[in-house]
Amino acid sequence: MSDIKLFSVGETIKERTSSEVVLEKDLQNLIERNMETFFGVRFLKSEYQITNGRMDSIGIDENNSPVIFEYKRSQNENVINQGLFYLDWLLDHKADFKLLVIEKFGMTEAEKIDWSVPCVICIAHEFTKYDVHAVNQMQRNIKLVSYKKYDDDLILFEHLNTPVSKPVSGSVSDDTETNISTQKTHTEKLAAASPEMKNLYHAVCNYIESLGDDIVSNQLKLYLAYKKVRNMVCVEIYDKKIILYLKLDPKSVTQEKNFTRDMRNVGHFGTGDLQVTIRNVNDFEKAKPLLDRAYNEA
Repeated sequence: MSDIKLFSVGETIKERTSSEVVLEKDLQNLIERNMETFFGVRFLKSEYQITNGRMDSIGIDENNSPVIFEYKRSQNENVINQGLFYLDWLLDHKADFKLLVIEKFGMTEAEKIDWSVPCVICIAHEFTKYDVHAVNQMQRNIKLVSYKKYDDDLILFEHLNTPVSKPVSGSVSDDTETNISTQKTHTEKLAAASPEMKNLYHAVCNYIESLGDDIVSNQLKLYLAYKKVRNMVCVEIYDKKIILYLKLDPKSVTQEKNFTRDMRNVGHFGTGDLQVTIRNVNDFEKAKPLLDRAYNEA
């Protein structure tokens, strides 16, 4: 689709030419070894066998949502349809996925599984504009990622779409539902908020979304996450305040009582080590530079 040019800059300028990975299994192995670095996903299993097929790679992201990876091995292979089939299968076999998480990370992590926005990441050397259009029409959390390999030391991943997906109903695992049964969902808290707090919440969300076209929102059970490849900010709403968790180093921010807080050693929902509390428009204005930083550093 897009034409990306890469040049090495030295005594002479030289264009680096891209190529496909000769063996797609090599690409799969590279991604599985570095899945968290590339995509913010913890690797669970390769070649996961199911009743009517085999998922190439499977993992769990920082929001504790399942992620399926499918790699396009031939020009005629339709990884989008395959990924959609595997996603539906997984939603019907949640216990099997939970068992995988238990075996890899233990029961504590398995009880955190959130089925709100399970994801399929389809990876190929190239996709057509029709592929992107089809995925956007599906309103499922399917991401198309093209890759370019440059010699032996560089690989580029280009995220071609920002899926607008509807949360899956009945989204949290049974154990998690039991453990947080006293917690109102993010949607319920938003619905119950005062008109003033709702207006402030929407202003915050609109500002975050205005930072770039590459931002994707994920509506989880207990918070709203905004991400590029990884989460950059998680949003919670309460009766009299909005709490943000930003992916910023708290040590890089001058802490202000009742406004910012270092959360590195404090348990909380969502991700991000810097807590920002917004109670009014003045707090929102103070938070904007931090939101800008979170976007630029994500």
